[in-house]
Amino acid sequence: MAVSYNKLWKMLIDKGMKRTELRDAVDMSTNTLAKLGKNDYISLEILDRICTYLQCDIGDVMEFVPPKNHPVDSSVEKGEGK
Repeated sequence: MAVSYNKLWKMLIDKGMKRTELRDAVDMSTNTLAKLGKNDYISLEILDRICTYLQCDIGDVMEFVPPKNHPVDSSVEKGEGK
């Protein structure tokens, strides 16, 4: 699975907040901010700080998405298993 932080970026836009303001508010490094921008994995500790600061749940700022070239098995989506 891949990760997407598009929900985080939308939330920041809705709040009128810049990425660098979030970085400073949660004491995150510029490297971690760059990882967020590339949809790379970051530590759970940073995600916790982001959620605490924004007063939201982790699902409000990120989601797991299937890889682009990975076919989705519809039986798994329906909870049927293999």
